[in-house]
Amino acid sequence: MRLIYPGPAGDGEPDLARLYACPDRGSADRPWVRANMIESADGAATVDGLSGGLGGPADREVFGVLRALAGVILVGAGTARAEGYRPARVAARWTALRVGRTATPPIAVLSGRLDLDPAGPLVAGAPAWARTIVITAESAPADRRAELARHADVIIAGEQGVSAAAAVSALAGRGYREILAEGGPHLLGQLSAAGLLDELCVTISPVLAGGPAGRIIQGALAASGGAAPGGPVPDGPVPAGPSRLTLAHVLADGDYLLCRYLRAGS
Repeated sequence: MRLIYPGPAGDGEPDLARLYACPDRGSADRPWVRANMIESADGAATVDGLSGGLGGPADREVFGVLRALAGVILVGAGTARAEGYRPARVAARWTALRVGRTATPPIAVLSGRLDLDPAGPLVAGAPAWARTIVITAESAPADRRAELARHADVIIAGEQGVSAAAAVSALAGRGYREILAEGGPHLLGQLSAAGLLDELCVTISPVLAGGPAGRIIQGALAASGGAAPGGPVPDGPVPAGPSRLTLAHVLADGDYLLCRYLRAGS
């Protein structure tokens, strides 16, 4: 892996912890929200319904360091089920990034219907220091909430539904300052629509996927008209259309390109 932008390409291994460090937000009133996704060269988010068919060693390395840097990992329930999510693990080479925090970040799952397996590894297998967080609505079945609450921390963040903006607000209330969003595309679409997506890390895979696969972000950028009811007020103008990004760096590994973009003004 080598850094090709900015500056001349280097032959040594790049310092990933430095390149992906979250900025110091000081007294900012909400967390830094970054997304990490992968897409094919023709823009597909998955191959045969899963993102794993697009990845490579460098993508997995960046995936690992971003998780080590995260305070909490936010994911939609559909993605958690499709990708077989389990509690996060941090490789030994990245443990120094967790100093002063729990050994691993918790997974926070956004779910309106609570169609999660309460006995599955994501919920029942999470360690005590990083219990899985389930963010749902008051309208979710009470029996499912009680069952999941045996092993997970269940947060009510809405009445009839729960938005990504409300999820960010709930996690901020728990003191999380760095949120890593791993999908799915509709979750990222909501975050972008609310002006809450500060950073996008995207790997471009040397694959032509074709077919009906969706994109890494779906949903109209202005669909929410700003923060969802009950959610936080974005710290800055809500995008009324496409959001402008600034390229922070590009890494290359073989035929893979790993890009980090920042939202303009972040």
